[in-house]
Amino acid sequence: MSVLISPKGTKCNILNSSTNIQINPSCVYINTHTTTLHPTLHSTPPLHSKMHHHSTTTRRSPAPPPPPQHPTLTLLFTLFLSLNLTTAWRPYPQHQKNNITELIYNGYKKYEGSSEFVKLKYHMGPVLTENIAVHIIWYGTWPTSQKKIIREFINSISDSANRAPSVSGWWKTVQLYTDQTGSNITRTVKLGKEKNDRLMSHGKKLTRLSIQSVIKSAVTAKTKPLPIHPKGGLYLLLTADDVYVQDFCQNVCGFHYFTYPSIVGYTLPYAWIGNSAKLCPGVCAYPFAVPNYIPGLKPVKSPNGDVGIDGMISVIGHELAELASNPLVNAWYAGQDPSFPVEIADLCEGIYGTGGGGSYTGQMMNDQDGATYNMHGIRRKYLVQWVWNHVLNYCTGPNALD
Repeated sequence: MSVLISPKGTKCNILNSSTNIQINPSCVYINTHTTTLHPTLHSTPPLHSKMHHHSTTTRRSPAPPPPPQHPTLTLLFTLFLSLNLTTAWRPYPQHQKNNITELIYNGYKKYEGSSEFVKLKYHMGPVLTENIAVHIIWYGTWPTSQKKIIREFINSISDSANRAPSVSGWWKTVQLYTDQTGSNITRTVKLGKEKNDRLMSHGKKLTRLSIQSVIKSAVTAKTKPLPIHPKGGLYLLLTADDVYVQDFCQNVCGFHYFTYPSIVGYTLPYAWIGNSAKLCPGVCAYPFAVPNYIPGLKPVKSPNGDVGIDGMISVIGHELAELASNPLVNAWYAGQDPSFPVEIADLCEGIYGTGGGGSYTGQMMNDQDGATYNMHGIRRKYLVQWVWNHVLNYCTGPNALD
């Protein structure tokens, strides 16, 4: 997931009462065989994941310790927090040594992230079975070259003609999730309409609440408003590299939730993802940039020559997968409390290939020019994290070597 929920699994060998998960899958080491594809096995410190109420957070570097809890908060304020957060995702290397859980599980799990302690359940809410149109709000100044990388990634999700391993192959795991009728998530994901907000109508510093106001402005604009598409529409608010969003670079790199009718007029699933190139590439664009506190660790080369945008791609994929499988935060997630959901991409944070988990991103591939990637898209290559396969009960991706 990506945005705000409460801290989850900060230590792999401690039970998280919010999610009922004893072992965080991202803390599992895996022994795997080698391949002739010249994969890159990227080693990093153990991943650390943290979420806050209703938010999906993409983590790529160590987050600060969670703030102290204040039991004296009023019920109204607590409710406000729970409504404002989705899940946030931030796959990043954690500044800590391997713990005993990782050592015990090293070599004892065949599949990446697999664990009998993961209790992902369906909570009877809707999933996106209708064809998906992704409507984008470009907030701030966006060069055409950056827009093109993101557009082609979104259109690659449904393009089965791409060379394997492909982005469309990655989406097949997402398609395994069904609703109450047994209908699967759609295979069709296309780029919808776009809206430019170059002048940053709500300023260069956004809160989670003002993000919804930005979406309202986009769907109610007098000229070329974004279409109102509650069932098959997903709304992406993408902020430029000089825009700061609440908790960006600290607890989150992106998040998803749904709009409030009281603000926007409709309930619309949406996600925010920021370009971290200037603010915190070592946090949100890992492994294309690395945190300063890890001496000697070198970043890998990004496949499209843009560290910030290539870092955003995996966060966008993370959020789209969870929007499709848990659009109203009442469908597929682990744990019984919807205020603290662990969603299908959260379970695989930091895993990009075979052997991923714990200290390793997994086995990835290197292009002729040395760029690192794990799947093909339309005229491009991308690095996108894996997602949880509830049928097999482990993380899967199109570049798996098993």
